[in-house]
Amino acid sequence: MALVVQKFGGTSLADADRIRHVAERVTENHTAGNRVVVVVSAMGETTDELIGLAGNVSERAHPREMDMLLTAGERISMALVAMAIEDYGVPAVSFTGSQAGILTTSVHGKAEIVDITPFRVRDALDEGKVVIVAGFQGVSPDSKDVTTLGRGGSDATAVALAAALGANVCEIYTDVDGIFTADPRLVAAARKLDEISYEEMLEYAGAGAGVLMPRSVEYALRHDIPIHVRSSFHDGVGTWVKEETMEEPAVRGVAHDDAETKLTIHGMPDRPGVAAALFEEIAEAGVNVDMIIQNVSIDGFGDISFTVPAEAADAARKAAEGAAQAVGASSVDVDDDLAKISVVGAGMKTETGIAARVFRILSDAGINIEMISTSAIRVSCLVRAADAENAVRALHEGFVEVVS
Repeated sequence: MALVVQKFGGTSLADADRIRHVAERVTENHTAGNRVVVVVSAMGETTDELIGLAGNVSERAHPREMDMLLTAGERISMALVAMAIEDYGVPAVSFTGSQAGILTTSVHGKAEIVDITPFRVRDALDEGKVVIVAGFQGVSPDSKDVTTLGRGGSDATAVALAAALGANVCEIYTDVDGIFTADPRLVAAARKLDEISYEEMLEYAGAGAGVLMPRSVEYALRHDIPIHVRSSFHDGVGTWVKEETMEEPAVRGVAHDDAETKLTIHGMPDRPGVAAALFEEIAEAGVNVDMIIQNVSIDGFGDISFTVPAEAADAARKAAEGAAQAVGASSVDVDDDLAKISVVGAGMKTETGIAARVFRILSDAGINIEMISTSAIRVSCLVRAADAENAVRALHEGFVEVVS
């Protein structure tokens, strides 16, 4: 008897008809002899609506109360899905994140899972029930407060639960058919991938491919949990995310992220400890830094530019201004009219010249590169936001379509 964890996103649960459709799919899986755990997101645009409502009520930040508010969306979904499943004659029970034993750090809004003690989930499965768990949330054992895991946090809930329960597979149901070689809304020739490695998917997700939350892929990689990304609306094969794949193309796909902000600190003294002081301030503000470039001039002063997620730009700016003042830098500039374009593929480890081809393709398309970062299987370029679509199309045509 297989143990399957299934995650359904907000689009899959947008109204009563879709909830009944999800319940039907879950029931079929249970009837086939599988033990099933279902992780649910909030219905449709519920989370955005709650955020908007909070903004209308108060202009101040209320991290703890926002987590109390936003977790209500998933609790609504879990109860409704449990009702619908029971109407199909299958016993079901719903649990909040804390009831399911999901323990997190104490940071509100972007907590991380530190442990899962799924005793109640196991007991309910042993009783033959389908278990529905509210995604995106947990509880801090230190503060005893409810926490949320950030955007896409239901993916992390599902994969972490799959690991804790020793599931055979974690199925992520979404409104697309699987993982594509590029955003099909931008690239008509983008094709669905049958499979992609954990390593590639981790880079792909981190580069802006929005189908999976990067932390969920980290959990899958760490615990070797296969992820099957599938459509909620039909029975297509979807895309498998797993340890090894049949092929390792030089470029698996092209991702883009139009929510990047660049900060530049001018007049940084060229002496030991200055960069450390700057990025310690950024880290203490809880901001993740992506690309970094340092330029040093002959007069003993230089500039440091770095990029952060757009949502963290204000916190990064405040930290950078404080650090700049402390070390005697002259000014801080912020530029949010940018996008990051990345090509990802495991084959880059053994094939030379990929970076040169990326730069040539963008040059031929008349696109200027402002910053560059690389890993063993990724090349990323920062370009102007207005050039993003053309950059994605040019790189997809130059790398993916030529080998299709």
